[in-house]
Amino acid sequence: MGTVILLRHGRSSANGSGVLAGHTPGIELDETGRAQVEALVGRLEGVPLAGLVTSPLLRCEQTVAPLAAARTLPPVLEPRLAEVDYGEWTGRELKDLVKEPMWRVVQAHPSAAVFPGGEGLAAVQARAVAAVREHDARMTEQAGDRAVWLLCSHGDVIKAVLADALGQHLDSFQRIVVDPASVSVIRYTETRPFVLRCNDHSADLTGIVPEQPREDEDQESSDAAIGGSTGREGGT
Repeated sequence: MGTVILLRHGRSSANGSGVLAGHTPGIELDETGRAQVEALVGRLEGVPLAGLVTSPLLRCEQTVAPLAAARTLPPVLEPRLAEVDYGEWTGRELKDLVKEPMWRVVQAHPSAAVFPGGEGLAAVQARAVAAVREHDARMTEQAGDRAVWLLCSHGDVIKAVLADALGQHLDSFQRIVVDPASVSVIRYTETRPFVLRCNDHSADLTGIVPEQPREDEDQESSDAAIGGSTGREGGT
C-alpha cells in the first residue's frame, strides 16, 4: 500500500474574509495562498510523486498547478474529494453561523450533522475515505508498495480522512487541526494506516519517503514498533 500526502488548499479569499465557501464557484487563492503554493514545490523537492489527485474546486486546482507543472504530472480530478456541501450555510459568514442551533451539533456531535439543504459529515467521510483508498490502490498497483502520491482537498474533508486513519470516531474529528497549505501524511498498510504527519508546515518533507527494506525484510511490516519508532537511518 502507498503513502498519501493530504494537502489542504492554500488560503483562499473566503478564508481571509471568514466566509464558508463550500461549493461556491470562482473562489480563488488570495495573495498569501499563492505564495504558499509556490513554496510547496520546494517543500516537496526530493519527494518522488507517483501522481496528483485533486478536488475539482478552483482553489484546489490552483494549489496543485505549480507542482503539477514542475513535475509534469497532470492532476486527476476527483469529485469525492470536493468540499462539504454546506447547503444553506454556503456563502454565509462564520460569525453568523455560530449563532445557529446546528453549530453546536457540528462541534459536539458531527456524525449527526446534516447541513440544511446540503450533506451530512458522515456521508462526506464515507465518500472521501473511499476515494483515498481507491486511488491509493491504483497508485500502488502502478508504482509499487513504496509509492508516494498527493491529494489536494479541503479542511473538513481531510480531517475526516485523518479521523478514519486514526481509528477515531467522527464525533472527535474537531480535535484535529488542518490549516491552509498544511500537509498531513498517511501510510496505508495491509492491516492498518499509520499517520506520519498532521498539519505540517515544515520546509523539508523528504522524511516521509519510505525507506528501502533491509535484505532480511520481504516487505514493509504492518506491525507497529513496540516502544515507539526507532527513527530513520541517518537521523532524518
